[in-house]
Amino acid sequence: MPITADFHLHSSFSDDCKVPMEDMILQGISQGLTQMCFTEHNDFEYPTPPEGEGPQFLLNTDAYLYDLIRFREKYADRIKILFGVELGLQPQLMRQDAVYAKSYDFDFIIGSSHLCRGRDPYYPSFYEGRTEEQAYMEYFESVLENIKKHSNFDVYGHLDYVVRYGPNKDRNYSYVKYRDILDEILKALLDREKGIEVNTGGLKEGLRELHPCKDILKRYRELGGEIVTVGSDSHDTGHIAAHFHRAAEILLECGFRYYTVFEKRIPEFCRI
Repeated sequence: MPITADFHLHSSFSDDCKVPMEDMILQGISQGLTQMCFTEHNDFEYPTPPEGEGPQFLLNTDAYLYDLIRFREKYADRIKILFGVELGLQPQLMRQDAVYAKSYDFDFIIGSSHLCRGRDPYYPSFYEGRTEEQAYMEYFESVLENIKKHSNFDVYGHLDYVVRYGPNKDRNYSYVKYRDILDEILKALLDREKGIEVNTGGLKEGLRELHPCKDILKRYRELGGEIVTVGSDSHDTGHIAAHFHRAAEILLECGFRYYTVFEKRIPEFCRI
């Protein structure tokens, strides 16, 4: 396997996952991974879902860290376990997110947009009363706003997350269609020395491509981007490191020769 580090993983410490961390680790070991970075969800001010009861995505970070250290030591001779978080960014949370990010010695922080103007594109109500293109554009505009307001993250996660749940998913979607706003996003990330994530999790939702799509990755490389982590976004043992061969092929095709891992928030480049 050309990529042996999965840098986007969830366990039962995330509100939308029920699998114990140790089960995830044992599966990763059995698949030959050398590194696993858990990136449990933390989304401050996550609203009550339109359907009523649902996850709140507030992480008990102390309990999470306690177990992670325990398993890191237990399996130290078999795999490296890293302490990460997937931080749900919103413009009004700039200070709160910054304080949280500095309160723990994270190895890695993914900045993600799970909410756009307070609504999650996961729910069909996000797309009601407007075209799919309008919904996607609003999402990308909110991503750009988040990048401009936040600095305490290392890579931006599943950059085009919105297409995972759109009415037509990514069938009518392309980099060219949203070129102007996507170029602004990529340039803003590069200006701030932030990377992007290649996220394979959308494939299990029926997408044709990874997050972000190949043309965005190619454009990021053209603009000088080098920091690219690879994550399965797995919430169960069955999708750990899923489609990593495909991710490697696409990265090479886009001009990358290395993928990135982080420890103590410092990037290290690994040959594909």
